[in-house]
Amino acid sequence: MDNMDLTCGHFVNPFTDIGFKIIFGQPASKELLITLLNELLAGEHRIENLIFLDKENHSDSMADAGIIYDLYCLTDTGEYIIVEMQNRFHSSFLDRTLFYMCRAIGRQVENLREKRRKERELQTGKPETEEDFLLSEPMQENYGSRYKLSTVYGIFLMNFREPGLEEKFRTDTVIADRESGKVVNPHFRQIFLQFPYFTKELKDCETLYDKLIYTLKNMQHWNRMPDALKEQVFNRLEELAAVANLSLEDRIAYDKALDRYRVSRIVEEDAREAGWKKGLAEGQAKEKVAIARNLKSLGLSTAQIAQATGLTEEEVESTVNN
Repeated sequence: MDNMDLTCGHFVNPFTDIGFKIIFGQPASKELLITLLNELLAGEHRIENLIFLDKENHSDSMADAGIIYDLYCLTDTGEYIIVEMQNRFHSSFLDRTLFYMCRAIGRQVENLREKRRKERELQTGKPETEEDFLLSEPMQENYGSRYKLSTVYGIFLMNFREPGLEEKFRTDTVIADRESGKVVNPHFRQIFLQFPYFTKELKDCETLYDKLIYTLKNMQHWNRMPDALKEQVFNRLEELAAVANLSLEDRIAYDKALDRYRVSRIVEEDAREAGWKKGLAEGQAKEKVAIARNLKSLGLSTAQIAQATGLTEEEVESTVNN
């Protein structure tokens, strides 16, 4: 493990749960989140404003547990956006992201009135009372229009390699025809970002998009923002993400989150090392077996083969006869 992974820099670690929330999930950081999302969706969609919805969808459950999104947002043009930072691999991760997406889509139909209220609140800039909303509510729509959906974007920032995805940094998924590739339904979009595959150095980051990704990957090791990051967004990021600027409550929570992050990295590193040693031992054993069989084919005795390979005579007999 790189020793830098366990150091505490000037800035919060975005791969911790509270670090990610500090950078992107509080009202003061909304503009940062909008900037990141617009860079991710460049050429496809542009967000001018958004609001944070409840992070816990208390109406949803799986095995009696609430379904938690790191960030759940509604844009001023009616799109829903799920943003999750996942620090470590776990089984069925892709299935879980699919469940998140499908549940967010289903809630649009289940909570149609609340959806319209939130959309109007974003458009007008002020909350509506129940009376205002009922007066402005249109006549009952026909059955088909009830299922007209807003787009749901799932943005998944991953500090690990997912075996179910290609070995690259960014994977974009849509619902498309398998043969032609034509998009069938534009309202379901997922973007997976596997940070271990982002290997650019700062000097190679020419776009704001690349600079943002580079910063998220490396900022926990820095004592100050590099001079090359001159855009205003990085000045704001420097102010929000400085550990010294955290409230006492956030600092205590962040220190605990950082401890969990460090422990998880140590456990993963130990598991990798144990796996490497096991694989090496198995490889050496297979090599000895292959050598023993070759020596037997050359007519050497069991004792000679045992001496040459380090196997016991019983192991040699068992090996060459199977």
